[in-house]
Amino acid sequence: MIDEITIGKLAVLLAVSSEAEEKEILQKGEQAGYKLFKGRVGSMDGEKIFAAVETAAKRREIIVNLYREEHALYHSILDAFHGVCRGELALGSVLRSVGLVFSVVRGPRMAGDYSDGEWLAVALYGNIGAPIKGFEHEVMGLGINNI
Repeated sequence: MIDEITIGKLAVLLAVSSEAEEKEILQKGEQAGYKLFKGRVGSMDGEKIFAAVETAAKRREIIVNLYREEHALYHSILDAFHGVCRGELALGSVLRSVGLVFSVVRGPRMAGDYSDGEWLAVALYGNIGAPIKGFEHEVMGLGINNI
């Protein structure tokens, strides 16, 4: 499934993977030269989603405190969040809550090809719905930006 690795495919597969699959994806991604991480976040506040992904990316040293890297990460998160929210960047204000798994991947767009520099990909996968158990459905978002 991950024979031909691209940064977006790797981010999506990592976000939706089971624990057993996750180990293989992390290993193959790292062998192909990617830095990658998977985490979880849930909230009715979009700012908390952004903060959780950014904090994880910095703590795992996927990005450093440089404008270009923070800017690429911000826009990758924003693009992924647009997908999760169907273009409307609102959660709590419209009585929606999310429980998400996120992945952050840094490396070439195509495995082994650094001709167009390094890129960041953020995938968000989980559930969105009214903050009542049983009133949710799956969502997915992906953002990819160059550094």
